[in-house]
Amino acid sequence: MTVTDQDPTEHADQPDDDAHQRGGAGRSAPDGERATRTDSTETWDDGLIARRVAETAEGDRFPMTDNRSAVPQTVTPLVYDGTLRSRLEALRELVGLSRTRLDSRTLSGAGRVLDEASARRRLSGQHTVVAIAGATGSGKSQLFNALAGVTISETGVRRPTTAAPIACSWSDGAAGLIERLGIPPRLRRRPLPTGDGESPLRGLVLVDLPDHDSAAVQHRRHVDRILALVDAVIWVVDPEKYADAVLHERYLRPMAAHAEVMFVVLNQVDRLPGEAAEQVLDDLRRLLDEDGIALGEYGEPGTTVLALSALTGDGVGELREVLGQFVSERGAANRRISADVDIAAARLWPVYATQRRTGLSEQAREEFSDRLADAVGATAAGEAAERAWLRNANRACGTPWLRLWRWYQDRGEPTTGRLPSRTQADEEATARQRVEQAVRTVADRASAGLPAPWAQAVREAAVRGSQGLPEALDELTARAGVPAGRPPRPGWWPVAVLTQACMTILQFLGGLWLLGQIIGVMAPNLGVPVLLMVIGIVGGPLIEWSCRMAARGPARRYGLEAERRLREAAAGCGRARVLDPVAAELLRYREVREQYGRVVGAGR
Repeated sequence: MTVTDQDPTEHADQPDDDAHQRGGAGRSAPDGERATRTDSTETWDDGLIARRVAETAEGDRFPMTDNRSAVPQTVTPLVYDGTLRSRLEALRELVGLSRTRLDSRTLSGAGRVLDEASARRRLSGQHTVVAIAGATGSGKSQLFNALAGVTISETGVRRPTTAAPIACSWSDGAAGLIERLGIPPRLRRRPLPTGDGESPLRGLVLVDLPDHDSAAVQHRRHVDRILALVDAVIWVVDPEKYADAVLHERYLRPMAAHAEVMFVVLNQVDRLPGEAAEQVLDDLRRLLDEDGIALGEYGEPGTTVLALSALTGDGVGELREVLGQFVSERGAANRRISADVDIAAARLWPVYATQRRTGLSEQAREEFSDRLADAVGATAAGEAAERAWLRNANRACGTPWLRLWRWYQDRGEPTTGRLPSRTQADEEATARQRVEQAVRTVADRASAGLPAPWAQAVREAAVRGSQGLPEALDELTARAGVPAGRPPRPGWWPVAVLTQACMTILQFLGGLWLLGQIIGVMAPNLGVPVLLMVIGIVGGPLIEWSCRMAARGPARRYGLEAERRLREAAAGCGRARVLDPVAAELLRYREVREQYGRVVGAGR
């Protein structure tokens, strides 16, 4: 995330050269020294603290840093734990797989989390950035000064007092973290050294924010921007505005997932008499619980709630101790990024989650294939092939007289008046409608239960595949329909034809024999020629009927084979053009669902 410098006009209400902070008795630093401090990014201007200490406690001076002799500090980058690394990798993969299916606004939150996680990982892992946030008059700047041990942030009755964020670091090497917050060098400070060894807050970078309810829009923008970048937040509330709706609805409730990296401090308890402080504290806990914020009580992880008085110092030591332990664990950045991933995953729930099983069932695939087969007329084509086989068998195995009679009927029947019930154009229109209906049905079944973006992607894939599908099916029907020419003949067919020919020959022989007897060429003998003719006349139709019965099985198998070929061809065309693209979209959705499960499941 790009961070911009401070608006120079936002400090116009602050006196030049810190004259107001020094009570009007300040002295301007030499030009060379001022330039040196301004250009420094690794060490900060400690002149203000040095001057304050010189004025308040003689001999307790904090040494100024000379940039010319400063030794560059080695910064140890932040290392995420294995679980968080796995979740970030899954989130990155999830965003990559979804870019062509989801709009940029939907993925913007996850993208920001990945960018901020990558930026934070490159910076110091030995420092914890904690912001102090609060409303006007809550005393957050006073608490900031109390933790630093020296007056760094200006306090007073003028509102707003803090016009820009101020950073205070307890150790070197945090310049990159502070630059990421957009805090210029002139607003970076160092705390008062304790003089009794290493500070228990070593590694802490404390940031005093402007008032979140400030009348100045720029101040609120500072608060919102920096709260999205820090590792932890200390919310400072006072007895009067601890239940402020703006605080709870705009900040605390949306940040409920960050409970483990939040502190809520009830300041100014010195103003509450008797047991009123405990009563207000209990009511504050109740409000936090209603906001969905887990409280860190009885050893459970969650938000720490404390009561103190920054003015009298009562309770500040307890906060310093808790804060020191929190910083020493070096786990705030991991928990902050993990909570950001939780929030991003929760916002993506509507576009990835589904409560029902999704995909194309075998039944849906078969029904789609059946609809395409009906559109190309596979059943009719099989029946036509069966009739063609039977007709060929009848022509080959029928009696010559019956075949001659059928030829005469076919020739003598007039063609006028036999109009088809439906024209070819009507049949093509009906077939196209069947194809479109089949595509819509399979798309609806495949997208049922999917989140809206993925359901839309599935339907679009089906529509793209259906373009040109009717024409492809027509071409396929012409190639895979009933083959041209006569159907194949079974092995018994020549024997039947020869037998039928023998019956015809017997009829001719019997007839010639009788004719010879009539004209006196042959001796009279009616029995034999009549028997031959009877055998031929009866045997011909009998053989024809037998062949017709025997041909039903092969004809049926031939028709079913023709229907099967056409069905398979139509199903293959529909699978390549519609089902495969739809299945690819469903596979992509399953992949993103698995990645989303890694993002969500690993965090639970």
